[in-house]
Parts: sequence; C-alpha cells; structure tokens
Amino acid sequence: MTAAKGFLPRFLPFINKKPTLSQQLMLVGLSITLMFVFLAVFSPLLQALGLLQDPTEFLDNPIHTPPSLKHWFGTSRLGYDIFSRTVFGAQAALQVVLIATALSMLVGVPLGMLSGYIGGRLDKVLLFIMDSIYTLPGLLLSVTLAFVVGRGILNAALAISIAYVPQYYRVVRNHTVSVKTEVFIEAAQAIGANTWQVLSRYLFLNVIQSVPVLFTLNAADAILVLGGLGFLGLGLPEEVPEWGHDLKQALAALPTGIWWTTLFPGLAMTTMVVGLSLLGEGLNEFVNPRLRQRK
Repeated sequence: MTAAKGFLPRFLPFINKKPTLSQQLMLVGLSITLMFVFLAVFSPLLQALGLLQDPTEFLDNPIHTPPSLKHWFGTSRLGYDIFSRTVFGAQAALQVVLIATALSMLVGVPLGMLSGYIGGRLDKVLLFIMDSIYTLPGLLLSVTLAFVVGRGILNAALAISIAYVPQYYRVVRNHTVSVKTEVFIEAAQAIGANTWQVLSRYLFLNVIQSVPVLFTLNAADAILVLGGLGFLGLGLPEEVPEWGHDLKQALAALPTGIWWTTLFPGLAMTTMVVGLSLLGEGLNEFVNPRLRQRK
C-alpha cells in the first residue's frame, strides 16, 4: 500500500492534488488521441455492424448531399460518404504516423548513442550527415522521397521518417555526451564492461527521457506531412481513405458553397494534431526536471 502511494504522486501527481493547466491540457490531448485510436481500431467492426458505410463505395449514394440523418457528414462529388471516409482516415493516418515515427526512432536513437559515446571521427561524420538532413524542410524532403519510393502506407512512412531521424539523433547524442562522464559509467568501464554493455545497461535508460515527448510531437507533425503528400497526390493509393486526398478532391467544390466536403476531413486532421501536441507538451513537464521545479 505504501508503494502504491509513493508511485502515484511520482507519475500521476494530478490524482492527489489539483492539476495544473498543463496537466489539464495533457488530459485533453490524451482523450483526443485515445478517441482517434478507438476509431482507427474499431472502424472495421463499426462497418461490419452497419454503423459505417464502406468508405470505397460511391455508386449507391447521391453526390454532394449535405449533412443529414442518413449521411451525417454529407457526400462528396463522387458520392463517397464523408463520415465513413473521415473515420477510416484516422486508421490510415495512425498506421503511417506510427510506422514513420517508429522507424525514425529506431534509427536515430542507436546512432545518437554510438556517436555520443564513441566520439571521434564517427561522431563528426554522423553530425555532418544529420545536420545536412536537418537543414532541409521536412515536407520538401518527404515530397522528394515520395517521388522515388511511390505511393503506399509503407512507402509514405519511409518518406516521412527520414526527416525525423536527425531530431532523435541530436537529442540522444547530447544526453549521451553529458551522461558518459558520470561516475557510474566510469565504474562500469573499470570493471570491464564493453561498449554494448555500457550502452544497453547503463546509458540507454538515462538518455531516452525526452524520446516519448519527441515521439508525440513528431507524430503530430507527421499527420500534417501525410496530409500534404495526400493533397499533392503522393501519399496513399486513391482507394485508401485519407484526409489530405479528400481535401484535394473537395477543393474544387468549395467556391460553390459545398462546405462539408472540406470541413470534416480538415477538422479531423486539425483535432488529431492538436491532441497529440497537447499530449506531448504535457509529457514534457514530467520528463523535464526544470519545468517540474518551476511548477
């Protein structure tokens, strides 16, 4: 019981006292994120139960129908049910974003640890490469790579992930450089621990505190990049529901007063980005000791 009481104030301090504004916003961001995760996971089940239409079906629906009880978000110029495509768009977005951020983290974190711990020529070469990538605009780099790898969920994730590798590398490398001079690292080296043992047992858990925060913030940015690729026709295949592609298709009808085809996909994208951003900013308070001391 004592352990439980000591555990909660450390990791969930807003349970035992009045939450701060940043903690309240983090809870809002967590709720929004979990809502989209629920929609992404259970959208096929909702379709099987008849609560959602097939997002690729358009022949049985009238075109440009405003929101109604039958079509909650209306229909597009091709007859697609916008509510169904908006819900299934969360599934495609989460798939691409999770793969992209996971790939960039799996590449950037080990390289940052090796570069910061070993140093020397390896550190200089990796710093030059990562700084060169970091100077390029993320969207421009993703568009260029999307031309090369083509369309698809995995291809879009690969095109997006390259831009985030330098961020993980720089954060982990800087932490590694500061931690490797600590006494416990010198003690591990003195007892004969090799490089792999030092990196995996002693350094890893001490240099990844900011990685979850960076993961959520990059996920929010990756949604916007995916929307930009879809708007340019470089993201996912046309048969896959995706918010950026739907916005491109709806842009021509917007001047004629057909607002629902652009409002709901754009609102879904914006809400998901805001939720992930609030979650990341809230997590930053828990992993950053300086922010906790100021609070």
